Amino acid sequence: MTTISIPLVVQGVGAVALEAEELGEGSPFLLLHGGAGPASMRGFAELLAGRGGARVIVPTHPGFALTDRPPALSDVPALASLYSALLEALSLDGVTVIGNSVGGWIAAELGLLNDPRVTQLVLVDAVGLAVPGHPVTDVQGMAVPEIMRLSFHDPTPFLRDPASLSDRERAVQATNQAALSIYAPNMADPELGKRLLELKIPTLVIWGASDGIVDSTYGRAYSEAIPSSCFEVLAGTGHMPQMESPELLLRAISGAGPQAL
Repeated sequence: MTTISIPLVVQGVGAVALEAEELGEGSPFLLLHGGAGPASMRGFAELLAGRGGARVIVPTHPGFALTDRPPALSDVPALASLYSALLEALSLDGVTVIGNSVGGWIAAELGLLNDPRVTQLVLVDAVGLAVPGHPVTDVQGMAVPEIMRLSFHDPTPFLRDPASLSDRERAVQATNQAALSIYAPNMADPELGKRLLELKIPTLVIWGASDGIVDSTYGRAYSEAIPSSCFEVLAGTGHMPQMESPELLLRAISGAGPQAL
């Protein structure tokens, strides 16, 4: 895995020094992480690239993982514009965009930009939609064990003793939480559902059956809001299938269209 720094200019934002990790060769995949940061995507990126025929790019949303964030880069649509500029800078075509949680929201906004370089979206337990009676769980102020219980079908393999964290790991967690609160303070846009009716890109909406952050009814509503979408539920899986059930996620994506493996 190679780490790259890409200077970009985004309208209304200005200059952005974007950090990303890249691996593999072949059809391009852009992986957009959620609030857990880019580390939550690395294992799946390696799995995807390791099967062959995939060039996988995992950017770090500016402000996450101790990176710099320009003050004007402050919401999800701005991040979508940033990644549209990234695809142009890298001269990519036929891109499959896979986004988890807030990364799924960013992916949906990127699709709404009608960027011709994007040919397929995979929204994995995405947030951003306002669904009556099924709000996104507010985890602010929750203890880490409770957040983990909501995030995973079985949190045991992912639990760590807080005392074992290094100073850097604590700092990364703090900056991730701070950046997420800036980009998505409410975790939903009341107008997104109406706008998703205009999304024309083939979209696969994937949901963990045990997601305690956004339940599968919310996921089905997300899929129903997108005319060109299909919906699949992964058993024994929570909010982050790319970590908990990577093989199931890869299998679901593999049957999603010509760009999939």
